[in-house]
Amino acid sequence: MAAAIEFSGVHLVVPGDENKGRALLDDVSLQLEAGTVTALLGRSGSGKTTLLRMVNRLAVPTSGTVRVHGEDVAQKSVVELRRGIGYVIQDTGLFPHLTIARNITMVPELSGHPRQHFAEQVRQLLTAVGLDPARFAKRHPHQLSGGQRQRVGLARALAAEPPILLMDEPFGALDPLTRAEMQDMVRGLLQRLRDRGQPKTVLLVTHDLDEAMYLADRIVLVCDGRIEADLAPAEFLHSQQHAVAEYVCAFHRGERKVTA
Repeated sequence: MAAAIEFSGVHLVVPGDENKGRALLDDVSLQLEAGTVTALLGRSGSGKTTLLRMVNRLAVPTSGTVRVHGEDVAQKSVVELRRGIGYVIQDTGLFPHLTIARNITMVPELSGHPRQHFAEQVRQLLTAVGLDPARFAKRHPHQLSGGQRQRVGLARALAAEPPILLMDEPFGALDPLTRAEMQDMVRGLLQRLRDRGQPKTVLLVTHDLDEAMYLADRIVLVCDGRIEADLAPAEFLHSQQHAVAEYVCAFHRGERKVTA
């Protein structure tokens, strides 16, 4: 299967102490197959979000190439590039003064899509993310719970029907039960889109190993700006590679053996 996103020899060096450069990303090469979900795991500051942000040019490599559908993103118009990529972040980034309906249709509106279709699009997208359009379309973000705002953020990211979806810790601020509901919703939505012949290529940044196991086709462990592992979920969970085993062990520390 062709790569929808490709990182080739990507480096990012920023100024450090004593005028020495500090590498945030160090020779990263990675391919994401079209229609698959890839989860980036790793410590805070390991470079996960920086790598994700290079796809839509919110971060620019010092050297190396990032390609989307075979095209170097550095050679594309930033506006054109970003309109073809859905972006979901932890705090949703919704415009507080706009209704939920206007938030969802903002990108199609800026892209010049015909307005007569917006009402039906809002209805379909809110329904797809599990919100009643009659109840929520005319509300404002402050009138929604955190989980509801995340659902709207996902609906907005899908409004322009982008083939690529970037998700940067989208559920990190939610309580465990709401987070589980959101994971179920995203997994079901991606499967329905796949069944309709509209698969999304998803790059997900998360600290949650269970979330990565549940949603992703591949799990990539990033350590100090380098790719330490790129494995299928089952392989990741049982890998004897030190960095992977250490991450799995740290996440499951709460498990206790039952003694007689």
